[in-house]
Amino acid sequence: MQVVDVQNRFGWGARLDEAPPREWRAWLAGQIEGPDRVLFEGVGPSAEGLIALRSQRQDKLRGNPLVKPILQAELIAQLSAVLESPQPFRERLAWFWFNHFTVSLKQDRVKSVAGAYMREAIRPHVTGRFVDMLVAVMRHPAMLMYLDNVASVGPQSPAGLRQNRGLNENLARECLELHTVSPASGYTQADVTSFAAILTGWGVDMKADTPGFRFNPRAHQPGDKSLMGQSFPEGEEGGVAALAFLGTHPATYRHIATQMLRHFLTDTPSPGQIALLVAALQRSDGSLLAATHALIDCAATVPAGTKLRTPMEYAAAALRASGIGSTLDGQAANAPHPPALALASACGALGQPVWTAPMPNGWSDLASDWSAPSDMLARTDWAYRLAGGLHDANPEELAQTALGSALRPATRLAMQHAGSRRDALTLLFSSPEFQRR
Repeated sequence: MQVVDVQNRFGWGARLDEAPPREWRAWLAGQIEGPDRVLFEGVGPSAEGLIALRSQRQDKLRGNPLVKPILQAELIAQLSAVLESPQPFRERLAWFWFNHFTVSLKQDRVKSVAGAYMREAIRPHVTGRFVDMLVAVMRHPAMLMYLDNVASVGPQSPAGLRQNRGLNENLARECLELHTVSPASGYTQADVTSFAAILTGWGVDMKADTPGFRFNPRAHQPGDKSLMGQSFPEGEEGGVAALAFLGTHPATYRHIATQMLRHFLTDTPSPGQIALLVAALQRSDGSLLAATHALIDCAATVPAGTKLRTPMEYAAAALRASGIGSTLDGQAANAPHPPALALASACGALGQPVWTAPMPNGWSDLASDWSAPSDMLARTDWAYRLAGGLHDANPEELAQTALGSALRPATRLAMQHAGSRRDALTLLFSSPEFQRR
């Protein structure tokens, strides 16, 4: 494979100010085998967001005046990493797993902790064991609030009997359907209900000096419970054991292997490709590092340009190729109008607002969901606006940076005959080859 193909497929696209790596396998391996090199400044732990949310509620403040600057700082910090990180593959993995374990800003209270959720529950585990990420996600206030487990009470628990309240099955259902074993495992509605009972008491203590996850035994459904033929004890340890069972289940390995392949390589993974990743997970006790190496091994079997870029991938690639967010444009993350906000604005304009998936299954990775004529027209309109600000850009240089040998002769010829630099760049960013990776 060409190096630029690897940068597009596994990263966010080549940057104008960076020399391409010499050997693509070593470049990818180096990003995932070492530590995360991104340092997030100006953002705090989830407790900080929860305190802001609590204060807003207590003072009956409207418009999220305390939460909004926290969310803004998170967006700038994390989208700046997309544009500037020296580990774009690791960065892509973080965003992939966030989407797998989606929380959404459509749930207003999630705005206080969405960024911290990605930093605390997702990023530390992208090359660790899947089950460890699963537990971190299920304990995080963002997920507990997003899928309403904070409102789930065991009907026979002291709190349930006193308040006449019962189960909320949202978190249990989505964990089974989307996060772990998937419907292919054959779980039943009875399993969903039982798993919801297992997770009762898993909530968020908003009154603590440092608010966050808390297991409340008074809200927990008493007694042993069964899930997919396995028995689990009452208490918080029963929930941890259930997650260990689900997080290492063969059906879970198959599900996440399919999702990884579908995101990075092809809309239609083959049985052989899936089997390769599943075998890596089984041999390594669910190591995502091992699965990611197997994913890299599969890349040579799939032609470049197979995947249609999602709006975020498309906008990030165009901004990186243009030098926006790099030292070339003289802007930093703390500038009055940081490049990260340009990326956030583009994502919204193109139909994929950051951290705002409409449903718990996250954003689609399938080309059919992003390739309507109106979607393609929106990309061209955005490309024209972007090109209008690139006054010193060399279209041919940008084309070589972004596409290398994938640049089609027809696109090059059209750019050469364009009436202006702006038109040439719009043709580049609207070309079929730039839309794909």
